[in-house]
Formats: sequence, structure tokens, C-alpha cells
Amino acid sequence: MYLYQLNNEYFAQIGDGLETLGTRELSWLGAAGVTPEYRGLRFKADKAALYRINYKTRLLTRILAPLIDFPCHDPSSLYNNARAVNWSDFLSVTETFAVFASVSESAINHSNFAALKLKDAIVDQFREKTNRRPNVDPRNPDVWFNLYLRKNRAVISLDTSGGSLHRRGYRQKSVEAPLQETLAGAIVEISRWDGEQPLYDPMCGSGTLLCEALMVAGNIPAGYLRKGFGFTRLPDFDRRLWREIREKGQKGIREIPEGLIAGSDMEKGAVAGARTNLNGLPGGKSIRIEQKPFEEIEGLPDHLILCNPPYGIRLSRGEDLGAFYKRLGDFLKTKCRGSTAYIYFGEREYIKKIGLKPGFKMPIKNGGLDGRLVKYELY
Repeated sequence: MYLYQLNNEYFAQIGDGLETLGTRELSWLGAAGVTPEYRGLRFKADKAALYRINYKTRLLTRILAPLIDFPCHDPSSLYNNARAVNWSDFLSVTETFAVFASVSESAINHSNFAALKLKDAIVDQFREKTNRRPNVDPRNPDVWFNLYLRKNRAVISLDTSGGSLHRRGYRQKSVEAPLQETLAGAIVEISRWDGEQPLYDPMCGSGTLLCEALMVAGNIPAGYLRKGFGFTRLPDFDRRLWREIREKGQKGIREIPEGLIAGSDMEKGAVAGARTNLNGLPGGKSIRIEQKPFEEIEGLPDHLILCNPPYGIRLSRGEDLGAFYKRLGDFLKTKCRGSTAYIYFGEREYIKKIGLKPGFKMPIKNGGLDGRLVKYELY
């Protein structure tokens, strides 16, 4: 039996700063014993909870099912232990796979080299048994495997998510440096929006925040559009149970009131992209998107405002960003009274330019950006 079968333990990867939210979400989706660990959360789950977590999580990036763990002080130890796994339990010789690895504080100190040794072990076992080998596809493989090596102890896992869960499937069109879907989902979660107050994004870009808000209000599972999950590769996968969970999730989708969610952007291409992305989700066609700069919005009183404004990466036309953020602050002060705004600053230096007193500043990373989510109460 594999490790996950012996102890029902899994490991969830999540963005830095979101561990508390992730713990709460995991518990709500049926996990037990959630414990923060290095770069993620460890938890226990039965099969139903594992499938449900992958299907519904809005915050987690990947769920790993540990297969084996062992002391690993040199490449031979890594290769030999990996060769002992029966890889045909997860993969056929005609399918593709990929390995992603992380190493720290270990004798093997290069993640690409560690991943290569695991790949060699998998390929060599198939070649020995069948005289054939599965191919590696680093972009869109049939199966993902993970190697985690820290302090000379290795854990080899199967990625039960089948690739990063931030890829919801609705993003058909994008703008430069878009907000990652899991981060957008976290912003909606942090706002504690309950679907009662009107929600508006005045610089919606390709509509990621609006799509995540629609999924919350419409009770649409985050994995609704995903074509597959890695847990179907586990040797004890229960097809009937997974079908029941998926069907229950689809039946729970509900319509949202007209005008509950809306947005705008000054760029024609961004508006077209947002419409395309929203139209791929149930109820998305009812969401109003307009092309206009935020200064031309008549007013947003008593709204929840979610926004990821342009910053250095996304706005490179020589515009004075300090003046831009000052105009945004003036707009919020004069046209959004009674509202609450959550604004994500990809570059922290512009927070002081907006001229408003923050309710809080929360560090959250978006890709390589060490940004801040800032709350403003607009009395």
C-alpha cells in the first residue's frame, strides 16, 4: 500500500499568506487535522473529501498524495527507492508524465537534477518490463508526479489535482500580468462577500475577479470547467463516488440576481476578454461589462468594490502612476460613499499615493510580485 492509503494524509500547496484561509476552507470541505507545514498544509481526508476538495477549492494550488518517503543522501538512494515503486499503477507506457521537484537543505541541492533522477527511474522501470518507455511532457502530461526533498528526506507524491488548480478553465483571453485565479478567489473570500451587496470591479481587465465572484454567488464549483483531475489515476479511485460528488456540485449551481455583479475597463480588448471569459460560466452572460475609464462611472455608493489596478508591469505607456492612483483615491472618496473597497497593489509604493486611510494591509504574492491587499472603508 502507498503512504496515502495507510494514513489518509495529503499535502496541499497554497500561496504564501493564505494558510489561515486555506485551513478554514479545507475544514469546510471535509478535511480533518489540518496542520500548517513548510510551503503548505497537511491534512487527513477520506476519498469523498479528497475529490470534493479538488473539485471545489478556490484557494489551494495542488493536492499531493504521498506514495513513499525515505532517507535520501545521494542520487543512488533517490533512484533506487523510486525504482521500487510500481509506476504502472498510475501510468501506462503509451501515456505522458512530468515531474516537478523542490529541494532544500539536502545533499542533492538542485531541483532539476532531482527531478531528472526520478524521471530516469520511472522510464527505466518501464523499459525493463516492456522494452518501451512513456514520454515526458512538461506542459500538459497525463500524470504529474512530485518530488519533495528537504533535510535529506524525500517524499514522492502523485499530484491528485492533475496540474495547478488555479487553471479554472474559464480564462480564454487574458491581459498582460493578470491576477492569478486562486489569488482572485482569495480576495473574494477575504472580503467576506455574501452575495447580498452589489459587487463592482472598475478596472476589470480580463474579468478574473468578476469570474471568481460569479462562482461564489452562483455556487459554481471552482473545478466546474476542468477537463480532468489527477486523483482518477490513483489505484483505489472510486468512479461512482466521484460521479456522485460532481453531479451534486452541478445541481447546486444557482442563478444570480441581475445587476449583482458588474464591471468596467477603459481598454476595449480587456472588456472583450472579460465578456468571453464570463460567458464560459453559468450565468456569466447576465453580468454587465462596460468600456469606460473609472473616472466616468457615475457612482458606486453602497457597493463592494474589488480591484486590481494597473501597475508598472501592466501600464508601461509613460503614464505617471502616482497621479493615476491619486485620481483613483479621489474617485473612491467622492463617488463611492458607503462602500468598501479591496484593492490589490502589485507594487506597494503606490499605496500611499491613493490618499486614503487603510483598514488593513495584507501581504499576498501574485506570481513573483510581493503585493498587498488593502481594505478601505469609504464613509
